[in-house]
Amino acid sequence: MKTTVVGSYPIPEWLKSCPNEETLIDATTVVIQTQLRIGIDIISDGELLRWNLATNTPSGMAERFVVPMSGISTDLSRSELEEFQTRPDTNYRKKPAGIVTEKLGEGILNLEHDWSRIRHLTDNPFKFTVTSPYMLAKVVSNKYYASLTDLAFAFADILANQLARIDATVIQIDEPNLTGHPEDGQIASQAINRVLAAIEGEKNVHLCFGNYHGQTIQDSSYKQLISFMNQLNCDCLTLELTRRSKDEIRHLCDVQPKTQFGIGVVDVKDLQIENPEQIAHRIEDITEILGPERIAYVNPDCGLRMLPRTVAEGKLKALVAGRNLYNGTTNN
Repeated sequence: MKTTVVGSYPIPEWLKSCPNEETLIDATTVVIQTQLRIGIDIISDGELLRWNLATNTPSGMAERFVVPMSGISTDLSRSELEEFQTRPDTNYRKKPAGIVTEKLGEGILNLEHDWSRIRHLTDNPFKFTVTSPYMLAKVVSNKYYASLTDLAFAFADILANQLARIDATVIQIDEPNLTGHPEDGQIASQAINRVLAAIEGEKNVHLCFGNYHGQTIQDSSYKQLISFMNQLNCDCLTLELTRRSKDEIRHLCDVQPKTQFGIGVVDVKDLQIENPEQIAHRIEDITEILGPERIAYVNPDCGLRMLPRTVAEGKLKALVAGRNLYNGTTNN
């Protein structure tokens, strides 16, 4: 089994003091080299390219993709804000990522350009991440499309067209919203599959129960998501597992046999750095349930951006050492 990350990494503080293209690429290089030095097998850019140089703030996992598109307005009236804030399914957000006012288009969204900025920074296997079209549809206000399905499909078609041009080793679609709304499983899976169909490399889907400022957002269990997972045409499901019980994890045995797992064995909602023995024990427990042949990756539960850099680095070191301990090897 290989080690990987889910996506995000803490922002180097010095980027904030001098935000420009050069320092952004420098910061991304540091994040990449940190992962390589630690021994992560499938790395990411830390999602640093989502940093908004104009505002010197991180773009949210929805805003990064929604705001550049055409057909979206980010100018919200007081009544539009109040209407969004009454929605129970998005009560963790203060405002929508945008308002869909007409047919969506890619606008100035250019993921191929983002990929071109980082692909030359290493020859190692690389993961490129995007937010699920279902989640994008859930966190905007819709004034144009007839249904949530139509809106999710519109987002999916734009993402599919963009990702078809990216030759990363792994492309991962992040879906932290459906976990709280299993009743939308068919809508979400159909939209995600439209994106997956355009991907040439390995196709991963990440599911978690939210990590908004280090807090769990969605309230459900994997038992309620098996049907959704079995509708996905992906190679691997990258899952949050450290805070899920063994009884809940056993339900994952019902996921279609062709789908492998990336198992979350690093808790990203805790500042305490695990030791290698803890990681190895978590791997052993989960592997005994799911079978070693189904485990493609060991990884953190979710992105690491909410953690201090020293903690994030320590947790990744523990991940690699714990995997090596489980395998009965030493980290030279």
